[in-house]
Amino acid sequence: MNAQTERLALHGAAGAIEAARDAASLHDGAAPRGVAVIAHPHPLFGGTMDNKVVQTLARAFTQCGWTTVRFNFRGVGASAGAHDEGRGELQDLLAVVQQVAPEGPIALAGFSFGAFVTSHALAALWSEREVAQAVLVGTAASRFTVAPVPPEAHLRTLVLHGERDDTVPLSAVLDWARPQILPVTVVPGGGHFFHGQLTLLKNLVVRHLQSGV
Repeated sequence: MNAQTERLALHGAAGAIEAARDAASLHDGAAPRGVAVIAHPHPLFGGTMDNKVVQTLARAFTQCGWTTVRFNFRGVGASAGAHDEGRGELQDLLAVVQQVAPEGPIALAGFSFGAFVTSHALAALWSEREVAQAVLVGTAASRFTVAPVPPEAHLRTLVLHGERDDTVPLSAVLDWARPQILPVTVVPGGGHFFHGQLTLLKNLVVRHLQSGV
């Protein structure tokens, strides 16, 4: 993401996991708020940790004082293994969390397929440790079984979706969110990849992270 990006070689059930870490933007000697782990879109459709939406999420988190870690799911880039339809990818995400943030506050974020995987990670981790913030963008509710957000995590969770998303219809996300009474922030005119609206996307995430929840 920038000249200070640190490349990491982590380990998962399928072997090596390629990752990148960016330091939090800090002022006046402040300590990082924690570690944010960000998951990328579908591996079989070109999704990687260098996706523009994923990098935009990383910039938002670093701006708000979080150390951020992006990583490639199994079979992507230098990560070992093969695509596993979300099952192995959940294990990848949990392995990354365990290695880059074995303790202390964490945040979770994901885009599209990555949001689906992140939803299951949030559900798995919620009872075990503090998940301070969660951001789900372009949640692939029409393509996968997205986990419900724990009720106690609703105020900490931002769900963002484009009004004109032609990959994951907004209606599918609302159908997922409605039984939970989970708010969805809709970007007017926004498509799945938020072309021309990445600055707006970043600002919405920053506002959520700075909300003090």
